[in-house]
Amino acid sequence: MKRKPWLSYVLTLTLMTSLLAACSGNTANSPQPSNHTPQTSNAPEEKPADPPATLTVGIFDRGIQGQPDLNNNTWTRYINENFGKANNAVVKFVPIPRSQEVDKLNVLMAADEAPDVSFTYDGATVSRYAKINGIMELDELLEEHGQQLKAYLGETVLDYGVYNGKQMAIPAKRTSLAWNGLFIRKDWLDKLGLPVPTDQDELYETLVAFRDQNPGGVDGVIPWGVAATGMNYTFGNLAESFWEEQTEEEFVTIPGWLRPGNKEYLRFLNKLYNEKLISPDFALDKTAQQADADVTNGKVGFFGANWDYPLRQNISEPLKANVPEAEFLPVDTFKNYEGKYKKVAYNENGINVIIPKSSKNAELAMKYLNWMADPEVLFFLQYGEAGVNHEMADGIPQVINQTGDNMQTSYLNLDYTLVVNGVELGDQEKNIKALAASAPGLESVAELSYKINTTDTYTHYYYETPNEANIKFGKTLSDLTKQMTDRLIVSKPAEFDALYDQLVAEYMEAGGQAVMEENIKLYQAQEQSKS
Repeated sequence: MKRKPWLSYVLTLTLMTSLLAACSGNTANSPQPSNHTPQTSNAPEEKPADPPATLTVGIFDRGIQGQPDLNNNTWTRYINENFGKANNAVVKFVPIPRSQEVDKLNVLMAADEAPDVSFTYDGATVSRYAKINGIMELDELLEEHGQQLKAYLGETVLDYGVYNGKQMAIPAKRTSLAWNGLFIRKDWLDKLGLPVPTDQDELYETLVAFRDQNPGGVDGVIPWGVAATGMNYTFGNLAESFWEEQTEEEFVTIPGWLRPGNKEYLRFLNKLYNEKLISPDFALDKTAQQADADVTNGKVGFFGANWDYPLRQNISEPLKANVPEAEFLPVDTFKNYEGKYKKVAYNENGINVIIPKSSKNAELAMKYLNWMADPEVLFFLQYGEAGVNHEMADGIPQVINQTGDNMQTSYLNLDYTLVVNGVELGDQEKNIKALAASAPGLESVAELSYKINTTDTYTHYYYETPNEANIKFGKTLSDLTKQMTDRLIVSKPAEFDALYDQLVAEYMEAGGQAVMEENIKLYQAQEQSKS
């Protein structure tokens, strides 16, 4: 604590008076000679250490059964031991429910309580906070404290975090570009003597066979396992297989609701629902816990999710324990008018890391991200200690799945490695091999899934200039899309057409039209500048 000025003055005056008295000839008040020699020390007086700063960092709470304390486990202790102590800091993790990512961030930002290191996958959210000056410009911080981070991410990845010429976010590097996948119970196909379906019609016939013949002999068979829209379980590239031919500008600028063929895609799902071919109560499953339970209990014959979802510990291990013979096979089922299995893949960027304007630890936050870009740090956070968390085989680390403190609550701890989405071994060929090795006993399944889901792919168009209408309406439109999709799937077939037209009109009026019109302007300007 700083001394107040008046107190410093009194102490100085007192010291000067004492010195004058000692130098005067008044021997009556002078110390008398003594045989005792006082001990002296030339060592400088030690100043009390400053209390450690508290750096708050967001962490997804995925609600996985048996997960460790998200603030006290092998990984958080490593972070605090190796980064915290060196920077006189304590790193405290703030859990964010995965299914409420944007909503929770908005609440924390509004209350000026967002973590120093916050994040979101939603680019429109970053644009909105950049526009309202809610997050920090990072150019100077990156230059002064992020050279290792800059070198690791590279210009291409960092450009995804630039808004109106300023670095407003730090995008993670995405090393795995596969996104969604489709999976079918091979053991059910074999039991029924059915081939692997290769298009919508063949899949429909297979789902009917699963429903009627129940090859797993389970109570409450679910041919296609689904959760509420946006909750892990997806429809894969079913929509793309119904979309008809469009120009590049149309494909890039108009919302999916207006794509030719999109109504038929949702009509197909409506048909499946009304014929009891998909999860009956999927719209109520807003955490995907019910869908997970149905899959791991062996009730589901087909589903769509992240390309590696069936390989993950929380799915593969309980499924094996409950139904040892169960075998999910990655498939390419949805063929479009060109005869291709068109599907979306990730861009090179992953999650967006931001530093809120309310943060008092912006420099420390950048140092934290910079420290994380060290190859040794990334390796430990992804693979842990040799012999404990992983073993080496042919130069590739093999994860030893753990429980308790050593458990990873997300694939390769991506929730703790905010500068990278995916495995990072410094070489893409090794990365792909490591992806397969992350699922012991299922390596061939992983390799096949990655290959399928990086074939016939397209990526979302990247607008260099933020779409102001999307900043304003993006969250509303995203929520509407989920609600509309679920409502249309569960509607009565006779009411489907009218409901579709009504909901699309409401969507466009709620901001869809404004976003589309601005997309067209931005796209044309950007493409013209390239010519």
